[in-house]
Amino acid sequence: MEAGNRTGVLEFILLGFSEDPELQPLIFGLFLSMYVVTVLGNLLIILAIIFDSHLHTPMYFFLSNLSLVDICFSTSIVPKMLLSIHTENKAISYMDCLTQVYFSMFFPILDTLLLTAMAYDRFVAICHPLHYTVIMNPHLCGWLVFITWFIGVLTSLLHICLMRHLTFCRDLEIPHFFCELTHILELACSDTFLNWTLIYFMTGVLGVFPLVGILFSYSRIASSIRKMSSSGGKQKAFSTCGSHLSVVSLFYGTGVGVHFTSAVTHSPQKVSVASVMYSVVTPMLNPFIYSLRNKDVKGALRRLLNRATSCL
Repeated sequence: MEAGNRTGVLEFILLGFSEDPELQPLIFGLFLSMYVVTVLGNLLIILAIIFDSHLHTPMYFFLSNLSLVDICFSTSIVPKMLLSIHTENKAISYMDCLTQVYFSMFFPILDTLLLTAMAYDRFVAICHPLHYTVIMNPHLCGWLVFITWFIGVLTSLLHICLMRHLTFCRDLEIPHFFCELTHILELACSDTFLNWTLIYFMTGVLGVFPLVGILFSYSRIASSIRKMSSSGGKQKAFSTCGSHLSVVSLFYGTGVGVHFTSAVTHSPQKVSVASVMYSVVTPMLNPFIYSLRNKDVKGALRRLLNRATSCL
């Protein structure tokens, strides 16, 4: 392999979690199980929202998009890893690696912005209930989702365009189970200053600012809830916000955990385990959080399953 080769024949080697052949069946079974649960759980949420008219509201419109993103995020990572374990081939082509880098940035950006839109929806619903249907109209909801996807596409493409100019002229082994941007940059022998600058800038714009928006929304929500005289109104407000807050905490908590682990340890295994929590476990748990903590979703799932069993 020639140094500096950036053609389609260039391959990277994904080292994964372990070289131990005895652990490969266990890892394969574990990730296959998590992937199946992720797809089925999020698909059930989407179907419940589509077929239940009670859930045709802005909050559940955003939730259905979030569930779709979670399915796609896991699908961009897990099947390739399962195939590598099954075929005992850890190589991934340059173009396939670029594609995986693109989607591993694209879907988390969508997650972040959709969670922010959902926080705004809860803010309007609780702090301005009389104007909720006017403010959160279908036109605005559609535009919010469109802008979310547009920003995700644009940002990810910008990263990929900068990566296309990199050359690689040393060991091309990636100590991870998927092609992650920062690991690829560490293998480059050309100047990566612009790449890292863009990463830090976008992390601030698309990571910190949305979090600030979410925290601001919930500070106003908490203030409004304290002013409520009805205990029933408080309980309903808490129930509608509890699931979203749990998902936000899980998403940002695991994301921060990945960056913290990468900063304080040089162990690839520990970084990979932290990444699993962020990229695989979080999408798997989101449907359980919404179905267990939300009475509307539980009711819709029950009606969906009853409809399915009656058709058999």
